[in-house]
Amino acid sequence: MRVLAIDTALANCAAAVLDDGSESACFESFGEEIGRGHAERLMDMIGEVMAETSTAFSDLDRVVVTIGPGSFTGLRVGLAVARGFGLVLGKPVVGITTLAAIARASAPMDGGAPVLVALTGKGDEVYCQEFDASGEKTGEASVRTISDLAASMPKCIRLAGSAAERVASELDLPGEQIISRAGFPGIRDVAELGLLADPVTASPSPLYLRPPDATPQTRGRIERQ
Repeated sequence: MRVLAIDTALANCAAAVLDDGSESACFESFGEEIGRGHAERLMDMIGEVMAETSTAFSDLDRVVVTIGPGSFTGLRVGLAVARGFGLVLGKPVVGITTLAAIARASAPMDGGAPVLVALTGKGDEVYCQEFDASGEKTGEASVRTISDLAASMPKCIRLAGSAAERVASELDLPGEQIISRAGFPGIRDVAELGLLADPVTASPSPLYLRPPDATPQTRGRIERQ
C-alpha cells in the first residue's frame, strides 16, 4: 500500500510518501519546524516527496493526515488538502492523532509502566492520553490541568511530549521517566499508523479537546423575522 502522509497540526509542517510493499517499498519525507505558514509550504513539500518517489497521485492508495490536538489554523490546512486529494482521487482519507503518533515513536516496547503523552496547552492545561508500553491507547484523549494529573497519575507513569517536563516536575518524578520531549509527531509514525488505520473508524475530522476561546457576537444582532 502506498500512502501520502501530511502533518500540519503543530509547529512542524511535513509530508511523506510511504509504501510497505515487498517489491515497491519506499519512504521519502520532507519536513520543517516552521511554527506558522503551513499553507505556504505544504504543497511544495508534497510535490517534492511525490517527485522523489516517482509517485503519481493515481498511484496512491490512501491519504493520511494528523487531526490534532493542534493549532486550529494548522489543522484546517492539512485537513483541507487531504480531503481535497481524497475527493479528487476517489481514495480514502484517514485521520491520525498527534498523541498516537508521538506514542508510537516513544513507546519503550518493554512491557513495563504505561506512557502518558502530554502536549502543552493553554495556561495550566495539557492535551494528553495514556498508552501502554507498546503504544496502544488505554484511555481517551482529553484536556486536563497539570495539577489534576498530579492528583491522579500513578508514580510509575512514563512521560512523552512537549509538556512532559512540566508534568514530571509537578508529579516530582525523576528525569529518567521522561522518555521523549517531542513537540510534534514524526511524519513516518503518522504514515505507518495510517497504513494500519481503518478508514471506517479513523475519520479525517479535527480533534478539538476544548471549546474555542472566541464566542459569537450577539450585541447589535438583528433578529430574523
